[in-house]
Amino acid sequence: MDRAQKAESIETLKGVFETSGAVVVTHNLGLTVAEMTDLRLRLRKEGASYKVVKNTLAIKALAGGTGEAGASLFTGPVGIAYSSDPVAPAKVVTDFAKGNEKFAVVGAIMGEAVLDQKGVGALATLPSLDELRAKLLGLINAPATKVAGVLQAPAGQLARVFAAYSKKDAA
Repeated sequence: MDRAQKAESIETLKGVFETSGAVVVTHNLGLTVAEMTDLRLRLRKEGASYKVVKNTLAIKALAGGTGEAGASLFTGPVGIAYSSDPVAPAKVVTDFAKGNEKFAVVGAIMGEAVLDQKGVGALATLPSLDELRAKLLGLINAPATKVAGVLQAPAGQLARVFAAYSKKDAA
């Protein structure tokens, strides 16, 4: 890798660290190509990506940036999972690590905060952005449906009373 390629890789990583909601750092020593492909497919379904990075380039990309404290996470064979949604990569990577001994979660970088392995586990238990949006829409729609039900109830009761009187008169 020549200097131009290294500079391009550093700029790409800087963009990843700045635009991602969370960057989950993992150790991936001994994973087969099939296992890596499975992990990447799982992440892609959730709108996240996975990239194997060179530690020195990642540390240079973090230098002077918001996640500079996270440079200590980059030791050994490292890969990063990232997405604009901070919960998605944490969920997928944590789930994948449970089923694979060769894969370990090291920590995560969220802006200026650096999370350890337990912090990533806690992040993985949070609802995703789509789940939060659905809950919010449900909360917004609930009062409207209740108001519509209350407004329709008196009219329905009047109709039932008139129907009962008409049946009574007919009999």
